[in-house]
Amino acid sequence: MKEKFTIGIEEEFQIVDPVTRELRSHVSQMLDEGKILLQEHIKPEMHKSVVEVGTGICANIKEARKSVLELRQGICQLAQKSGLHIVGAGTHPFSDWRSQEIMEHDRYKMIVDEMGDIARANLIFGLHVHIGIEDRETAIALMNQMRYFLPHILALSTSSPFWLGRNTGHKSVRASIFKRFPRTGIPDFFTSWADFENFVQTLIKTNCIDNGKKIWWDIRPHAFFNTIEVRICDLPTRLDETIAIAALIQATVVTLYNLRKRNLSFNIYRPTLIEENKWRAARYGIKGKLIDFGKQEEVPYRDLMYEYIRFIDEAVDELGSRQEINYIHHILEHGTSADRQLEVYEESGHDLKAVVDYLIEDTMESCR
Repeated sequence: MKEKFTIGIEEEFQIVDPVTRELRSHVSQMLDEGKILLQEHIKPEMHKSVVEVGTGICANIKEARKSVLELRQGICQLAQKSGLHIVGAGTHPFSDWRSQEIMEHDRYKMIVDEMGDIARANLIFGLHVHIGIEDRETAIALMNQMRYFLPHILALSTSSPFWLGRNTGHKSVRASIFKRFPRTGIPDFFTSWADFENFVQTLIKTNCIDNGKKIWWDIRPHAFFNTIEVRICDLPTRLDETIAIAALIQATVVTLYNLRKRNLSFNIYRPTLIEENKWRAARYGIKGKLIDFGKQEEVPYRDLMYEYIRFIDEAVDELGSRQEINYIHHILEHGTSADRQLEVYEESGHDLKAVVDYLIEDTMESCR
């Protein structure tokens, strides 16, 4: 079977009032017109102040970029018609989850009934990237190996340094907030597709979940699509950041697939070890250090990232994504959204409304 490694990208955006800079529970009104403009590519999430858009199946990164741009432009237009704005970031700097309305939907009601305030407080915004893999055994094998790279990918996406009006000291506090949900984080190793299926069926049989979509790991085989879905990322503010990260994920999958065709495999590490690097990525972002498990020593993140880029180099040419991958160098040099937000915060005398204004401008800039 010749895998095509198609791409699908989902982005969860904040709906923000330009006067108060607070989140606004307005998605229902946006959906009415949005279904005409964006059809099945727009949908709500649990909170009414969240709007999600998702591409169709894209053949390559260029097609994905075009689709993401059109979707960002579409929801920006929808929000502006109501005098509102769209913001791309993993958390809102100061809005309180307790004042946010929940969507009237059976799925969300079930989640809130099951988890209570843990679900209501999950006011976070992420980027999910799907890579098409038809063969399920291959998908499991590649997921096992991909887990190692997830902290590296998270660090590039960090955009949530603030929560409930506080500078949290984390570049991705979203990662810690979501950890309160069950079945999240770095998944365990699975020996085969049957091993994974048995795990899912055990959870269903014992009434832990009703289907595989309630497994919210940082990477998972999608329950209904033949894809690997990487879910660890904060929502990047800029379009270029989203596309660079999607290109990196696709090139990583292809690199590991090419190794597998030669009967080779990247090292498999315990989830508890990978979680150590995830903690560092969420806490310090690209300015910290991660553990090189092969050398068993700390290494500056940027050094590991340059090594990572060299590792996927052959696949980048195969996929035609050199331009998109090169933007990672820009992120490493100039910082992530979290770094930029913190700069605005310091320069404005700790004015969180100035941070929101910056996020509105930076998000809207990428819609043009």
